[in-house]
Amino acid sequence: MIKTVFLDIGGVILTNGWDRDQRRATIDEFRLDYDEFQDRHDFVAHDFETGRLTLPDYLTRTVFYRERPFHREDFVTAMFAQSRALPGAIDFLDELAATGLQLASLNNESREINEHRIQTFGLNGRLSLFLSSCYLGVKKPEAEIYELALRITQRRPEECVFVDDRPLNLECAADVGMDGVLFTGVADLRRQLSERGVVFPGAASGPQPAE
Repeated sequence: MIKTVFLDIGGVILTNGWDRDQRRATIDEFRLDYDEFQDRHDFVAHDFETGRLTLPDYLTRTVFYRERPFHREDFVTAMFAQSRALPGAIDFLDELAATGLQLASLNNESREINEHRIQTFGLNGRLSLFLSSCYLGVKKPEAEIYELALRITQRRPEECVFVDDRPLNLECAADVGMDGVLFTGVADLRRQLSERGVVFPGAASGPQPAE
C-alpha cells in the first residue's frame, strides 16, 4: 500500500525555478552575455543547489563580479518571477493531500529560490516535508538522496511513489526500489496513482469485501 508520495516541484507542480529556460530569459532581460554567465554558473551550480553557496554569493560569482547598470534586488526579483504554477497542478495537489497520504518534495533547488516558491505558492500548507537538495546536501540523480528520503520518512521503497518529469531521476530512484511515475500532465498522474490504489475524494473506491 502506498503511504508516501514524493514529488518533484519544478516540472511537476511549478515551472522550473532556475533551469536553462529561466536563466536564459533573465539574462536576456538584463542584456547580459549568456555564454559568459553560463560558464560562471556551471562552476558554482552544484554548490548553489546543495546549500553550500548562498544566493548573494552566487550572484557575486555569476553576475555582479563587476559593476552593472542595475541593482541586485532587481535581478533577484526577475529570477523569482520565472516561477509559475503549472496548469491544474495546485488544485490536484489539494486533491492528493486530501487522500491522507504523506506528501513530500524530492527536488533539486537552491535555498532562497526554494523557499520563495514554497511560500509564494502555499506548498508548506500542502506538503508535509521538503527533501530539497539545498537542505540534504545531495542532488538527484545521486543515489544518496533517494536513500535519505526513505530513511527520513522511515518508509520501505514499496510504500512509496516518486513523481518526476525526468526519466533519469526515475531510473535512479528505481535502483533503490522506489516506484516511479513520469509526469506528463495532471490527468495522467491521477490515472497512474489511481491504478496504484490511491483513492481520491469523491472517487468510487470499488466493491467492499464481505464481512
